[in-house]
Amino acid sequence: MDFLRMLTLRRKKAHSKFLKMDSKVYKAFLDLEKATYREGSLSIKMKELIAVGISAAVNCESCIQWHTEYAIKAGATDQEILEALEVAIEIGGGRAVSTSRIALEVMENLENKDYESAAY
Repeated sequence: MDFLRMLTLRRKKAHSKFLKMDSKVYKAFLDLEKATYREGSLSIKMKELIAVGISAAVNCESCIQWHTEYAIKAGATDQEILEALEVAIEIGGGRAVSTSRIALEVMENLENKDYESAAY
């Protein structure tokens, strides 16, 4: 849990700093994020599951924490997240396995209600 808490604190601190420094690029990224994760031809849940797999494949620890949490919030089951991770493992090999462990930890902590949200 300490690792996840550290990721969350780092994300929130950086988020505040980018906003305080009035980063136009960062604000554009936040707008892109909002536009991406809305209902469309793909559901929010499906988009978050895709993001879980991509996060694992590119080895983005902060990304996988965020998208695992939001996949669950969008209604994804543990099995659906597992299968998204399995696709990432097939694509990314050992590197994806390493990052996939974070998703498993997020799932466990959310289930046990021992988790501080990754949200800003």
